[in-house]
Amino acid sequence: MRYFIELSYNGTNYHGWQVQPNVISVQEKINDGLSKLLKESINIMGAGRTDAGVHASQMYAHFDYEKEIDIKNLIDRLNSFLPDDIVIYKIFPVNEKAHTRFHATSRSYEYRIFLGRNPFLLETTWQLYRYKLDVKKMNEAANILLNHTDFKCFSKSNTDVNTYNCDVREAIWKQEDNMLVFHITADRFLRNMVRAIVGTLINIGLGKNSVDDMTYIIESRNRSEAGLSVPARGLFLTRIEYPKTMMNNE
Repeated sequence: MRYFIELSYNGTNYHGWQVQPNVISVQEKINDGLSKLLKESINIMGAGRTDAGVHASQMYAHFDYEKEIDIKNLIDRLNSFLPDDIVIYKIFPVNEKAHTRFHATSRSYEYRIFLGRNPFLLETTWQLYRYKLDVKKMNEAANILLNHTDFKCFSKSNTDVNTYNCDVREAIWKQEDNMLVFHITADRFLRNMVRAIVGTLINIGLGKNSVDDMTYIIESRNRSEAGLSVPARGLFLTRIEYPKTMMNNE
């Protein structure tokens, strides 16, 4: 039987989602918890891989287990076992061929910038208090993303991928008081893509680049033409969508 897990986590204390040697990851913590509670080796598969310090307000993972599960009891016990910065919301059975990574139809991220200083938001925002941003120009440049599909210029170098094509369906900045948030949705994302896009848009907002430069940067396919990668702490994976027929067992 295959089960999906819906969860969230604050990524501050973790070296990303994926299990890696000699560092602590979110995937490792959940693997350990499920393996102890279910009394066999469990290795979950996540819908994606967030980097060190990146957060997820919605993440899905799946695992296989052939024995019957008391789901409510497992959720309660697993949450008791896990650190407070990882929370399990749901565990539900799905079709045995359902895959959290390959069957996701879209993923959404937010990048959160606080325009000022707030000691209570240090772990979850990038705080800018010395610069004035032209958000209108940043949104004009963000809209250009929707006209392109090849985003190699925003991909981390030496990434092993078959294609740099992504279908970006939304890219917009929204501001409420001092909180400025970049919302972006696509079918898939390249490694470091969102943080590089935000860095490029910040340069445009600061007047270091023009709105028209955005097209040149994308068409250059050159990472060095784009902006710097902004800090991980402001980035959140916020939503993952799947076909409704696949989630009918939820």
